[in-house]
Amino acid sequence: MGKKILMIGSTNTKGDQLRFLKEKIESRGHKGILMDISMGGDPALQPDITPEEIARLGGKDIEELIASKDRFRVTNVMTAGAQQKALELLSQGDLDGIVSLGGSTIALVGSQVMSKLPFGIPKVIGVPAAQTVYIGKWFSATDVIVMQLIMEIAGMNDLVKNAIAQVAGAISGMVEEAYDYTSLKLPYPSVAITELGFSDQCAKYVEQLLTEKGYHVYPFHAQGISDRAMDRLISQGFFDGVIEIVPAGLIEEKFKGNRPAGMQRLDAAGERGIPQVWAPCCLNLTGAGPTRTNREKYLASGRVLEIDEMRSMTRFPVDEMIIGAKLYAEKINKAKGPIKLVVPMRGWSSIDREGSILYDPAEDQIFIEELKKNLRAPLEIEEVDGNLEDFDTARALVDSLVRLMEGKKG
Repeated sequence: MGKKILMIGSTNTKGDQLRFLKEKIESRGHKGILMDISMGGDPALQPDITPEEIARLGGKDIEELIASKDRFRVTNVMTAGAQQKALELLSQGDLDGIVSLGGSTIALVGSQVMSKLPFGIPKVIGVPAAQTVYIGKWFSATDVIVMQLIMEIAGMNDLVKNAIAQVAGAISGMVEEAYDYTSLKLPYPSVAITELGFSDQCAKYVEQLLTEKGYHVYPFHAQGISDRAMDRLISQGFFDGVIEIVPAGLIEEKFKGNRPAGMQRLDAAGERGIPQVWAPCCLNLTGAGPTRTNREKYLASGRVLEIDEMRSMTRFPVDEMIIGAKLYAEKINKAKGPIKLVVPMRGWSSIDREGSILYDPAEDQIFIEELKKNLRAPLEIEEVDGNLEDFDTARALVDSLVRLMEGKKG
């Protein structure tokens, strides 16, 4: 059976190219549904979804938008309308995959539409130049493929046709092989865990212990993208519990660190009410390497541990740890399910063990006390006389989650 593929583009500038893309998709037996987000000009082909409809869904009249000449406003309105239309098609069973073809603006709109669609639906962005400054925004935490076409999509020479044919082949092949996203399920009980290099041993112990107890474990690297992706999957109904070894993406977002995961970090599990157990890995530490834009502030403390040429780590200042503790307390206060915190008393990572320049249990305790002060209800906090990377910490995390999950199941 043919699949239904939503195509996003601008017919007044890329009409010939979009027509060719549609022809190649339909030559594979699929249906191409063309959504036109043009702003003025004569379309080179008739779209299935017009700019007028998209603007209306975004809450504006197309003529008003064109007359405003406010590109930022226009893009936001058309993005909102395109997102609504894509979700409408999805709810009707008329969207099996999505592809955008055009320049940076089309890639941006396409990526924002794709970000609203569930995990498992094939998503492809075809763009002439995947510039580094934009690509992080396009990817976000979405399961998307960005296909760099190298040349400008102008004219219909053999190079352009070859590139577009490959875009058509990519999205067609993906929809042909993709499972029905509504059928994607994980075995019970499935647990997501977050980790990074400074919690590597703890994560290994946790995975080993959970597996021995019959749990299915899915690790996510807490570098700001994978942990956001984990939250998206949780919000879509995946996972029965979570061990947040590294919930630091929130404080990193607040203070512009190198692993920001957005201010919505941790909301998904709390909203669903699944059991959560947190460790405090890297809630006290942040990067101060050359890739950090505001690094001078963090280098000023003098307590800097150099990891390699690109990475140096230091402690968050106490005032920022206090602010961070309030943020985490807000997340706990909003959670609809059980949460427990396991706190190792001799360092919260492999690099702030006793003897390290970053070791400071007194400052760590300031975070915990501020967290407690801002909670609306008592939180179970288990202290472990050791470092995060010690086996006893991992055992406490696993035993705590098992108890919470058994209690919720009962």
